[in-house]
Amino acid sequence: MRQLIITDQVLPGPHGERIPDGAVLVDGDTITEVGPRAEVEHRAGPGARRHDFPGCAVLPGLINCHVHLAFDAGSDPVGTLRASDDETLLPAMAERARDLLRCGVTTARDLGDRGGLAARLRDTINRGEVTGPRLLTSGAPLTIRDGHCWFLGGVVTGESEIRERVWRTAEAGADLIKVMASGGQLTPNSPPMWQSQFGTEDLRVVVEEAGRAGLRVAAHAHGTEAIASAVDAGVTTVEHCTWMGPEGQDRREDVARRMAARGIYACAASSRNWRAMVEKFGPDRAGAIYGRLTWLDSLGVPLITGTDAGLPGSVFDDFVGALELYEYLGFPPGRIIEMATVTSAAALGLGDEVGRLAPGYRADLLVVAGDPLAGLEALRHRRLLLARGRAVEGDQAATPTG
Repeated sequence: MRQLIITDQVLPGPHGERIPDGAVLVDGDTITEVGPRAEVEHRAGPGARRHDFPGCAVLPGLINCHVHLAFDAGSDPVGTLRASDDETLLPAMAERARDLLRCGVTTARDLGDRGGLAARLRDTINRGEVTGPRLLTSGAPLTIRDGHCWFLGGVVTGESEIRERVWRTAEAGADLIKVMASGGQLTPNSPPMWQSQFGTEDLRVVVEEAGRAGLRVAAHAHGTEAIASAVDAGVTTVEHCTWMGPEGQDRREDVARRMAARGIYACAASSRNWRAMVEKFGPDRAGAIYGRLTWLDSLGVPLITGTDAGLPGSVFDDFVGALELYEYLGFPPGRIIEMATVTSAAALGLGDEVGRLAPGYRADLLVVAGDPLAGLEALRHRRLLLARGRAVEGDQAATPTG
């Protein structure tokens, strides 16, 4: 089925690109035309189903680069996970995936689950059996004995076990490899967040073995030394990138500049909880914590968007609330949209498929009321969401005309 979407403005994705009085033509699951309304209408012909959205904008579907569908975002996600069998957990993960989609996320990267459940869910979504965003999954993250998220099943010791685990994860159908380069806050009695769990050489082994399987590597790294090791090892993305040392924040410009030079992406993995941090610590201290993002940006490090959805209070259905952190920090809305579409797609290796409105790209698009270039609040006012060319639940009420 061909669909013609007409809006006051088309935002193709890259910051600064805008088509007033524009239109997008979709054929099945693929975008075939993007441009001024009159031109696209002419090419669409009389057979296309027409959607007119006055006062609205259309942009690419959004990308959340850091979620954990196996966690429930409650006060004890680890306890809930460990108390759930797979047959209970998988339907709950499917519902969380639907929550992601309903808030405009058409592509998501799951960075840690148990027993390959996220890959199973990905495959059922791909077959059209359940509704959800396009999923990329890492399987169980590599970690050390009693390390961060050891309970997910990715514990390794030494080079041979690292290589075997990476290869087994790849053979199980993972889309990328996740490694816990530093400790984290979720796992009791594990190394502190700033402490490295793997050295540079171990991380190089992860990257090398993943490369043999054609997979990218995401490194969880709060600690400054862990960030430096991950960058030197050549990972694709650094998750959190908090620059923590034993005594507090410890930014290293030389490491950040190496990230920029090598095109290594930073994902803050920050949810809508940032507002509570500002209220709790005050704007000065919160500014010091989140100011690392403007600092990284000033040094040329590419930033991508993710929420760590599944952790306590990190919900699946408020991606816009997380993006508003960047608005608070002074990023222009158009730049934030670019990060959540074009840049994130490139980081995931999907830059030729999603993240833009352009001919040949997948028909993942979001129509919202108002002007998102004037403020991200407009992204909350969804009028139509297509995922692979299909309207998401609730949007079928959009009345076709013509």
